[in-house]
Amino acid sequence: MNIGLYFGSFNPVHIGHLIIAEYAATHTDMQQVWFVVSPQNPLKKQSSLLNEYDRLHFVNIAIEGNEKLRSSDIEFKLTKPSYTVTTITYLQEKYPQHRFSVIIGSDSFLNLANWYNYEALVSITDFIVYERPGFPVNELRVDSRIRYQVLKGTPVLDISATYIRNCIREKRSVRYLVHDRVLDEIEKGRYYF
Repeated sequence: MNIGLYFGSFNPVHIGHLIIAEYAATHTDMQQVWFVVSPQNPLKKQSSLLNEYDRLHFVNIAIEGNEKLRSSDIEFKLTKPSYTVTTITYLQEKYPQHRFSVIIGSDSFLNLANWYNYEALVSITDFIVYERPGFPVNELRVDSRIRYQVLKGTPVLDISATYIRNCIREKRSVRYLVHDRVLDEIEKGRYYF
C-alpha cells in the first residue's frame, strides 16, 4: 500500500491540515494518509505543546469515518525529540509491505538540507509537496537526489495552530477553523484557555 506520512504537532489539528491530507489522499496514488503526531518537534518549545495524547485524540475525532485518513502515535514510542528519518526507518522495518512518502509544504521542502540526517532521509523516501504561497518549487533549487512530486492546485489556507491557540486565549471564535467535534472537545476541556 502507498501511504503518505503527514508529520506535525497538530496543536490543534485544523481545517487546513484536513484539507491538505484529503487532497493528497485523493489526488495521488496513495491509498492512505497517516497523521503522524509528533510528541516533541525539535524546532518547537515543548512547553507550548498540549499533551500528545490530547492532540492525537483531536486528530482521531477530526478524521473519524474517513477510510483514507488515519492517525499514528508511532513517534510516542521512539526517542525524543522525533526526527523524520528515524520514524521512516522504523516504519519501513515494521511495515515492509508498504511504501511511505512524506507530505510536506514547499517552505519546509526547500529547507530539507537543514534537516537532521538529510542525506539518509532523501535516500529512503519520496516527498509529496504542496506549494505554499511565496515558496514555489523550482527544479533548479532542488537537490537532484530527491524524489518528489508537486501537488498542483492544493487548496492551502493561511491559518496556523498558533493563530488558533491565540484566538482561543483571547476568547475569539475559531469556528470553521477547526472541526466542530474538535472545537467541542477544546471548549469542554478548556484546552488552550
